[in-house]
Amino acid sequence: MTSAPLDTLDPQADPAAQQTSVEGAAGALSVTQALLYLDGVSVSFDGYRAIRNLSLYVAPGEMRAIIGPNGAGKTTMMDIVTGKTRPDEGDVLFDHGRHDLTKLDETAIAELGVGRKFQKPTVFESHSVADNVLLALKGPRGPFASLLGWRNKVARERVDEILLTAGLIDHRSRLAGEISHGQKQWLEIGMLLAQDPAILLVDEPVAGMTDAETEQTATLLREINKAHTVIVVEHDMAFVRALACKVTCLHEGSVLAEGSLDRVAADERVIEVYLGR
Repeated sequence: MTSAPLDTLDPQADPAAQQTSVEGAAGALSVTQALLYLDGVSVSFDGYRAIRNLSLYVAPGEMRAIIGPNGAGKTTMMDIVTGKTRPDEGDVLFDHGRHDLTKLDETAIAELGVGRKFQKPTVFESHSVADNVLLALKGPRGPFASLLGWRNKVARERVDEILLTAGLIDHRSRLAGEISHGQKQWLEIGMLLAQDPAILLVDEPVAGMTDAETEQTATLLREINKAHTVIVVEHDMAFVRALACKVTCLHEGSVLAEGSLDRVAADERVIEVYLGR
C-alpha cells in the first residue's frame, strides 16, 4: 500500500504544521499525514552511533518492510519508537504529530496504540491458545473489572475472530506449549492484534519457519494490514516480496534506499552492503 497523497491533509490541522514536510527517497510526507514520523533521529551507545540522522515516515494503513544488514539499526529504530531507547536528537512523532514519543515511557506508548512483536515468540505455554488471546484482549484492567469478571463476559466470537485470522481456530483448546514454532509466532501476532494497536512493529516473524508457514505469515500480515498499519523487519527477501509493500533499507543507522523491492534490490549501494552479487 502506498503512502497517502500529499493533498489528503486533515482540514482541521494547523496550516503551519501542514507545511512541515521533508524530502525522502520516495518524496515528501508531512507530519500531519504520517502515522509514524521520525526525522533527524540519532542515538549513540558508548560512542558508537547506532542511529545516524534517521528519517522515516509511515502513512496510516501502510505496510512497510525494513531490511538491511546486521547492525544497520533496525532493532534500535524499533526500540526508539516503543520507548525502550531514548534518542539523543531528532523527532519521533505519532498519530499525525499529536504525540511526541520521546517524552513517553514504554507503557504510555503501548497504550497509544503502538504494538511490538519481538523475534522470539513469548506465549503462556501452560494456557490454551484461546486463553492466550483472551488474556491479551484489550479492555479494562482495574480491580473493578476483575471483580465484575470483564474477561469472562467477552464474547467468544471476538477471540475466535482473532484465532481465525491467525489460522489457529482449530487449535483453540490446545496448550500453547504444544503448538509448533510457526504457530506460536502466529499466536503472538494474534495476542498483539487483540490489543487493537494502530501500528504493529513485527521483528523477523518468519525466522525458523517452513516455506509453507512463511507463505501463510505473509497472508496473515496482509490481512492484518487491511485494518492496521504494519512495519515488518525481515531478512527473507522472498517473504518481503510476498508482502508487496514499500521497502526501506537501512545501513549504519540511516536510510540507504527506499521504494519498491525491485527498485531497492537494484540499487548498487544495497547490492554492495547487503544483498551481494
